[in-house]
Amino acid sequence: MTLDPGARCPCGSGDTYGDCCGRFHAGTPAPTAEALMRSRFSAFATGNPEYLLATWHPSTRPATLDLDDDTQWRRLVVVRTEAGGPFDDRGIVEFAAHYAGDGGRGVLRETSRFVREDGRWFYLDALA
Repeated sequence: MTLDPGARCPCGSGDTYGDCCGRFHAGTPAPTAEALMRSRFSAFATGNPEYLLATWHPSTRPATLDLDDDTQWRRLVVVRTEAGGPFDDRGIVEFAAHYAGDGGRGVLRETSRFVREDGRWFYLDALA
């Protein structure tokens, strides 16, 4: 699904898609781990597996990624962040991603680790 740049961004920032995650999806590097995590949520919401794979660290990235067309990602709540700023090389973002699908509604809760290499943030993995 392609979003109008003037539509509200799926990540819940309150900004338009074009001023928020849309610019990251177009190639601008996310400046923080939280910005990358928000842009990845928006990629799930808009069905953009290419972006998800491109922002997944090569050491943990799957070869392919099939998104479930029946899952609609509705709302993102950032619970907390630890480091992950513009001058950090590592960061943690805990979030709750609300969704709806064939099985009803639910919430995915995750604490994700991010690393920055060569000026770009990557999703590394989820903490157990």
